[in-house]
Formats: sequence, structure tokens, C-alpha cells
Amino acid sequence: MSLPLLALFLAAFAFGTAEFVIAGVLPDVALGLDVSIPVAGYLVSGYAIGIAIGGPALTLLARKINRKLLVVLLGAGFTLGQALCALAPSFETLLLARVFVAALHGAYFGIAFVLATAIVPPERRGFAMALILAGLTVSNVLGVPGGTAIGTALGWRATFWAVGLFGLAATLVIAAVLPARAGATSGNGSFRREFAALGRQQVFLGFAIAILVMIGQYSLFTYIAPLLLTVTNLPAEAIPVILLLYGAGSTIGVFIGGRLADWRLMPSLIAILTTQSLLFVGLYFAAPHAIAMSIGVILWGGANFAFGSPLQSRMLLWAADGPNLTSALIPAGFNVGIAIGAVLGAGLLDAGGSYQALPLIGAAALALAVAIAALSAFAERKSRQTPPAPNPMPAE
Repeated sequence: MSLPLLALFLAAFAFGTAEFVIAGVLPDVALGLDVSIPVAGYLVSGYAIGIAIGGPALTLLARKINRKLLVVLLGAGFTLGQALCALAPSFETLLLARVFVAALHGAYFGIAFVLATAIVPPERRGFAMALILAGLTVSNVLGVPGGTAIGTALGWRATFWAVGLFGLAATLVIAAVLPARAGATSGNGSFRREFAALGRQQVFLGFAIAILVMIGQYSLFTYIAPLLLTVTNLPAEAIPVILLLYGAGSTIGVFIGGRLADWRLMPSLIAILTTQSLLFVGLYFAAPHAIAMSIGVILWGGANFAFGSPLQSRMLLWAADGPNLTSALIPAGFNVGIAIGAVLGAGLLDAGGSYQALPLIGAAALALAVAIAALSAFAERKSRQTPPAPNPMPAE
């Protein structure tokens, strides 16, 4: 693994921890800022909105800035944002600081995907993409429990300080090891090319697939704890163990997906999506059985995160002449799917459906994603089109 890729991974880990660790300290934040826990929950939805709207906007505004300089500036802004979170005197200030960090988060991952694939040979692009995605999965396995433990021992403000310091360290590593001209061609495209790339079926259907996968994922994952408690009949102390297994499966799945993307892109993507759909059906039947459900959750986590590298590799391949907007909108698409999935899950429960029925939403969403992926592959083969060439390097 190259040092520049490792540096980008470390920053991805910092951003992922910043997004997810709030769940571990939410009750303490609510108590410390004198708001209810449901109101404090807006710190989660506000972050998602910041990624979905602020990330693409910031990426477009900064598309002409040197890529290395830009990721260093984003890292510095991340550290500042975490300091603002730690010092926030009110809930409103903390919410604004979280939205600020979220906009940087959305821009960072869009640029990091482009950089990661630009600094490796073509046959290693899937792995490079997987490594950036692994920053998110590993943050769930290590960053969230670590940040929560710090908050429990030293107070929730210490959690933000710790995450900010880690982000600062990752930024300094990026400044030291990332090549100065990394991803230089990605800033050469025009607005017209950026928006034209979105019109290619491989790109806009890729967004549809991403949204459908996240709908399936979060219609279930949002309510996984009560499902495990009431349907699987696990004790409360077993829930963190199951979630740890899910995180471990997710991390393994990310790298499997990266390898498959480097092997055969579209066949791998269709196979992964099909596997996900079948696993959701399996979870429906496994839910009442502790051992079967535990195994199913590991496999589900692996399959769910395996799809990211093939899908994003394909989308960026077909947006090579205008990758910035596409790469920045990918996290936005994920967050749209997350929001819809949580609402659909709530709607099923409000309508009298059981927690056990939640995986059926995922089975249906993933079946539709498989159909769209197969249609996209067929249309590509029939058109005989080739991916666009990246923009030429700017003259010195």
C-alpha cells in the first residue's frame, strides 16, 4: 500500500468517525446542551443534509484549485469544525458546526475517490476506491467505539477534540506524502463537461442503483437494534457484539468488492447486488434465530459494502472527462437513499408491519437495482461506446 493512499484512508477514517460517533455520545450531548434526545437527533440529519447539498456545491466551487492543496484545506477546515463542535455553547451552534463539517466531508470523499484512482495503475483502481470506502467502515469498527469511550470518560466535548486532532494528523500526513500534481487533470473540465457526464446512462443509472441499495440497507439497519431485541430475542448487551460483527463483515466486503472491480467490473456488480437481494430474503427467515441471524448480519454487512467499489469505479470511468460533480454527488446519492430507507422502514412499522418484515423492503429494492444494472450493461454493450478519455494534463 502506498503512503499517499494510506494518508487518504486516514482522512476518510477521521471524516467517517466524525459522522458516526455522534450516535455514541448523543444522550450526553442532549443533556449537556439541555435539549431532548429527539431534538439532538437533528445533529444526524443535519449532517446528512450538509453532505448531500454542501458537498457537491463546494466541489464545483473549488474545482480549479490544485487537488492536493484542496484536500489539505478541507482537512484544516475539518479540524476547525471539530474545534467549533467541542466549544459549541448551544445546540444551534453545534448543529451549524456539524453542517459545516458535513459539507467538507462531501467534498473530501468526492475528491479522494478521484485522487485515489489517479495515483494508482488502472488495474488497481478498484482497490484504491475500496481503501477510501474502508475509512468509513473502519471508523464504525474502531472510531465510533473509541470516540464513545473518550466521551464516557472525559465528556462529549473531548470526543470532538480527539476526532479533530486525528483529522489534523491525517492532514499533515497528506501534506507530506501526496504528490503535488495528483489528480491535476480532474480540475481541467468545464461546467458543461461536468453536467454532460451526469447524462451518461452509466452515471445516472449508477446513482439510481446507489439510492436503491441505501434504501434497502437503512430501511433495516435503522431499526436493527429493536429487531434483534424483539424478534431475535437477544439481550441488550449482545447488540454491540452483533454490530461489531456487521462492521467486521463490512470492512472485509469493501476489499472484496475492490478486488472484484479490478477483475470484472459489471459482472461483479450484478453478482454482488443479486447476493444482497438474496441475503435480505435470508434475513427475513433468519430473524427469529440467534445463530442464523448473527451469521446473516456478517454476510449482509460484507455484501452491502462490497458494491461500492465496482459501482463508483464504473461511474467515474464514464465521467473521466468531468469527474468532480459525479464524484461529489455519489455521497449525496447515498444519503438520499439513507433518508428514504429510514422513512420507508418507519412507514412499514407505523402501518402495523413487524420488524421481521423490514428485510423485505431491501429484497425488493435490491431486485430493482439488479434489473437496472443488467439493463445498463446491456445498453452499454449494444451501443458499443467507449468511456471518455480523461482531460489532458495542463501545461506547465
